[in-house]
Amino acid sequence: MPSTLINVSNRLPVTVQEDQILKSSGGLVAALEGFPEEHFKTKWIGWPGAAFPDERRRKEVERKLSEEYGYIPIFLGEEEAHGFYEGFSNSSIWPLLHYLPNFLRYERAWWEDYQTVNRTFADKVLEAAKDGDLIWVHDYQLMLVPAMLREAAPNLKIGFFLHTPFPAYEIFRCHPRRSELITGMLGADRIGFHAFGYLRHFSSTVQRLLGIETGLTQIANEEHTAALGVYPIGINARKFQETLDSKEFHQRQKEFRLGHQGKRLVISVERMDYTKGILRRLEAIDNFLANSQGDNDVRFLFVSVPSREGIEEYQQLVQEVESRVGQLNGKYATLVDSPIHFVHASIPFVDLCALYALADAALITPLIDGMNLVAKEFIACQQEKGGSLILSEFAGAAEELFNAFLVNPYDSEAVAETLKGALALPEGERRERIQPMRAQVLRYDAKHWARSFIDDLVSGAVKDARTAKGDIKEVRKVVERTLTAGKRIALFLDYDGTLREIEREPNAAKPTAELEELLHRLSQHPNLDLTILSGRSQENLEAFLGAYPFRLIAEHGATWRPPGQKDWERLDKNINYAWKEALMPILRNYEQATPGSAIEEKPSSIVWHYRKADNEFGRWKANQLTEELSALTANHPIKVRHGKKMIEVTATENNKGAAVTRVLAENDNYGAILCAGDDLTDESMFELNIPYLLTIKVGAGPTQARFRIKDPVTFRKLLDDLFIRKTCSDRE
Repeated sequence: MPSTLINVSNRLPVTVQEDQILKSSGGLVAALEGFPEEHFKTKWIGWPGAAFPDERRRKEVERKLSEEYGYIPIFLGEEEAHGFYEGFSNSSIWPLLHYLPNFLRYERAWWEDYQTVNRTFADKVLEAAKDGDLIWVHDYQLMLVPAMLREAAPNLKIGFFLHTPFPAYEIFRCHPRRSELITGMLGADRIGFHAFGYLRHFSSTVQRLLGIETGLTQIANEEHTAALGVYPIGINARKFQETLDSKEFHQRQKEFRLGHQGKRLVISVERMDYTKGILRRLEAIDNFLANSQGDNDVRFLFVSVPSREGIEEYQQLVQEVESRVGQLNGKYATLVDSPIHFVHASIPFVDLCALYALADAALITPLIDGMNLVAKEFIACQQEKGGSLILSEFAGAAEELFNAFLVNPYDSEAVAETLKGALALPEGERRERIQPMRAQVLRYDAKHWARSFIDDLVSGAVKDARTAKGDIKEVRKVVERTLTAGKRIALFLDYDGTLREIEREPNAAKPTAELEELLHRLSQHPNLDLTILSGRSQENLEAFLGAYPFRLIAEHGATWRPPGQKDWERLDKNINYAWKEALMPILRNYEQATPGSAIEEKPSSIVWHYRKADNEFGRWKANQLTEELSALTANHPIKVRHGKKMIEVTATENNKGAAVTRVLAENDNYGAILCAGDDLTDESMFELNIPYLLTIKVGAGPTQARFRIKDPVTFRKLLDDLFIRKTCSDRE
């Protein structure tokens, strides 16, 4: 029996009226209609679009939707729906996603409604989902749902697709709830975008807002890794082809041809939305008509579907557009004709296809658009005529439709000139431009889009990712069993990022009163042998932890202070560090070129810190430096380590794993060994192949460790629970 694919979107693909249920149209609905069911039974969870205060009517609608369509409705109260949809979703998130922060409005009550509705959706999914089901959450209205599902059911396969653009960090950071929104998305196993630019912006925003190191196609967040992917959405090609082959289509095309006889038709189709650039397009048409030198054989047909009519900005936009159309028609109309025909209504699908097929050009110039399926729909319907596609370079579709005439929608004069040139092309040349695009649009349709995303979701969140899989309860059992048997436990603990939170200024990361108390109690435990390993210098480590009697290891193992002693001993006496002089000029160049970075020279290593640099620029320069140093040192006994906000160059022999091995060679009477760290410099400990080894990664990121702890706070609590509270309770 096939698994179930549960689509979760703001709206169900139906409109519920008093006496009937009508199938809805729209980009997402049209796309998913093309998704096959040979492998998945499909359910759909969403809002039916009405409040239904009458309980009996609500149950009737719920039964009918479930039995006849396989849909699971979510009913919202009118005020709640308004705050969630018109308020937070479309007056707060939508403007920022489309680079229009001046339209941003925010009210705390809207945020509360948004959280409540997202929780309602998540709860409904949890009621419906079974083991093996796939959850596919759609779009900006439900950005919190993935994390809610992840927290409640970590084993669910969760996908999230954003059907809008994702803006640059500088724009998205304007939102008062920016961190909560992207954290919500990160609950998904796979996050999909229409274009690579949106993926890149999201990754950068996560890195800057949450301080999480991100890869190109994955983001490791605490105990979970989210994969990122680019999936350009397509149209329901089969539906269009069936319509183009129908008698009704040919009849409507014939009628429209007669109605527009003698005219070259330029068509624009979109929702009435300020992101669609309608007013700027009208400026371009004004320029075109002003320079047409009395040539009035071009007719512009605007089909603007009503949208979000309860929002004030959209009401104002309708008035502005209608007023501007009236002005232009008054300016350029003749006694028998007007150049612009404006339709503010939905039109039948067959009529839309007939107009697409008849048009000499499509003028599609949004200010920004996640994809814009209208461009693909127009191309799909151009099976005989060679129409020209004039497309905004800021639409996601511009990355795919390689033969379109790309324009900057903000440059009205250039749009007018492009339209003039496109209409002047011979029909044969226009057909040569559009036919390859048509073949691509029909091949990479909605079915291909959905299948690509689902296949990647099914195959796994991240290929070749190293993630900690163990349950921390196992650590508790091993420790308890070892202590009960009266055996000793060796602790090898990193400092920065593990025992103590990383500070922007390294010298500020001295032990807090809480940490001092914890370390004091651990050092007094009769069955513990505690070692602190760090990349810090011995002077720095002595200043922070010198008062404690346990073992200290500095510079990743180059020097140490045995337990109960005051003097430090160098362990790298036979290592040659002559390479430092040769590499120092390279690091100095990067220090100079990266504001906020600094070099720290230690006896055994050179460290380039970029913690104070701009996050994205610093990471970019760090990757460059890592590649350059790795190439230069490939044939030498030198190790280049890219840790958290730093790059360290040291001798290969110096690493924490080697230091642990040396300690264990002198002390082999342990019942268990626990190593904990937070970055790549700690992986050499996690890779050791020794009995009774427990390895814990603190924080996010790929790792060889068996277990993972969220952050230093949680790790300190674990140590307290394992070795202090447990011991105290045993004594009592």
